[in-house]
Amino acid sequence: MQFQGTADYIADKDLMIAVNAAIRLERPLLVKGEPGTGKTELARQIAAALGLDIIEWNVKSTTKAQQGLYEYDAVSRLRDSQLGDERVNDVKNYIRRGKLWQAFETDRKCVLLIDEIDKADIEFPNDLLQELDRMEFHVYETGETIGARHRPIVIITSNNEKELPDAFLRRCFFHYIRFPDAHTLARIVEVHYPGIRQTLLKAALTQFFEIRDMQGLKKKPSTSEALDWIRLLVADDIDPADLRADAKNALPRLHGALLKNEQDVHLFERLAFMARRD
Repeated sequence: MQFQGTADYIADKDLMIAVNAAIRLERPLLVKGEPGTGKTELARQIAAALGLDIIEWNVKSTTKAQQGLYEYDAVSRLRDSQLGDERVNDVKNYIRRGKLWQAFETDRKCVLLIDEIDKADIEFPNDLLQELDRMEFHVYETGETIGARHRPIVIITSNNEKELPDAFLRRCFFHYIRFPDAHTLARIVEVHYPGIRQTLLKAALTQFFEIRDMQGLKKKPSTSEALDWIRLLVADDIDPADLRADAKNALPRLHGALLKNEQDVHLFERLAFMARRD
């Protein structure tokens, strides 16, 4: 299996090497990068490119590692026993299979996405060490051991909100998705908006990178925000000349797609005030 990108996903050489190395090593691929740089989409595109199904486990702050394996619904079993339901005689009726169990039971190889692992508490990655390494786990309520029929391709994403344990990192192949340069971002835009006017694309990307490079910006706009912004520019048929406004104008056109907090909006307004005063 070789991942070489897809028509809908621009992957640079280093990213393709990382994906294919993780597949050969049969280790999880840990992908970090700024929010909006395509980490989650990478797993979906790997599945599409290799013709595999994908199982997505979206991690939240309250997610526990055990939920990825299975959950035993003791409350429902107690209620059914009080009602005389015959289902209580088989404990398997109260076992809810998690995403890892689903991935282990598939009839053929699949892609397992563990998305935004850094949202969970610090013990979450450690609690999955053995299961991801050995590709099996024990179900205590039934006494059975669940092993992977086909070892899934595991993609783990992180926004780098907290450090991950060293023991977990040792078991992963790591890749950091750098923010794309202007040429790569132009290719990404053209994939999403084929036939876009080159004059508009050039003007939009020039202003976009000027905004990203601005000192004091609290949240730099991401790739996904650039795509949203350019989509609006195309929909409104904006003249490229209108994007090259002078410094006296407070904010970029349709700035709500790029600036996502009041601190950054106020930064532009202060700069505009200083330009008018000068």
